[in-house]
Amino acid sequence: MRAFNAAADWLAGEAFARRTANKIALQKLSYAPLRKRLSLSAQMAVRCIAQVCEAYKRDKFRSFASVPHNQRLRGFKGLTLSGRILVPFIMGRYQFERFTATKGQCDLVRHKDGKWFLLVTVELPEGTKTPLTDFIGRDLGVANIPTDSDGDRYAGVAIEACCIRNHALRRSLQKAVAGGKRRGLWLKNIRRTLKSVAGGEARFRKDVSHLVSKLLVAKAKGTGRGLALEDLRGIRARTRFCKTQRAKMSGWALHQLCSCIEYKTKREGVALILVNPKNTSRQYLCCGHIAKANRPLPTEFRCVACGHADPADGSAAGNICSRARALVNAPKVSEPQQDHLLVA
Repeated sequence: MRAFNAAADWLAGEAFARRTANKIALQKLSYAPLRKRLSLSAQMAVRCIAQVCEAYKRDKFRSFASVPHNQRLRGFKGLTLSGRILVPFIMGRYQFERFTATKGQCDLVRHKDGKWFLLVTVELPEGTKTPLTDFIGRDLGVANIPTDSDGDRYAGVAIEACCIRNHALRRSLQKAVAGGKRRGLWLKNIRRTLKSVAGGEARFRKDVSHLVSKLLVAKAKGTGRGLALEDLRGIRARTRFCKTQRAKMSGWALHQLCSCIEYKTKREGVALILVNPKNTSRQYLCCGHIAKANRPLPTEFRCVACGHADPADGSAAGNICSRARALVNAPKVSEPQQDHLLVA
């Protein structure tokens, strides 16, 4: 990996100096030096040229930047400067069941902890569509992510508590380092702790997104229903938040959760529909009354017209489910038939 990225570093400088990212031109120019001077094999030299062309604007490569492997390089043998060697690797049951569906090139990466991973892309067929009987509405709230129209609530409080705890820990450690109050071994221990907790919150959120999406899709498939979600794309760009809510909303892993739900529904053959989120949290489903005053508290819904009260997330999930039913059952408008003129 060091040799590959050192060669890519040198080739990027040559390409930048000649103002070209043409793969054929660079291969004619650099193939021989990559083989002789930098001791790369034929396939590694070809992949190095392709890597530099893909990242033309980058003129520096880290020593342990990822190395791509195409179909000829990939296999159970690892490629080194002195030839191919057998490299055993470990897969979980989930990965083992899908490894035969690999497609395209893969990337060999080295994490900060020194462990090596092979990132492989797989292409799986979509699951057989199950007969659709109804929908389960899901409100992707912040307090409970998510709540469904059946009244079931999923993770929310645990995520928020973990985020608050990690944020306070990072802030105190960074403040101690920046203030220069600690020296020697104390400073080294603080930096080691910061390194160990780096990315912990992101990994926790990712794990929760996978667990929650798995439960949602399994419930929908088991009951023969589809999933209905709010179409919240671009919500951060069009919504303003007060200062106390900015950190919470910026850490809201909405896209990650929706992506997990999307690919799991395709894999399991569960129907997924996105509905307009406008006023889903302000409308009472039974009487249809919409008002901002219906939400006296972020977690409470109380209709000012009829007095009905519900948890806010559950009421919104019911509206989402109703809108999904309306979209599916709406009559399809056919193109108007043109009158035929008879010409005598």
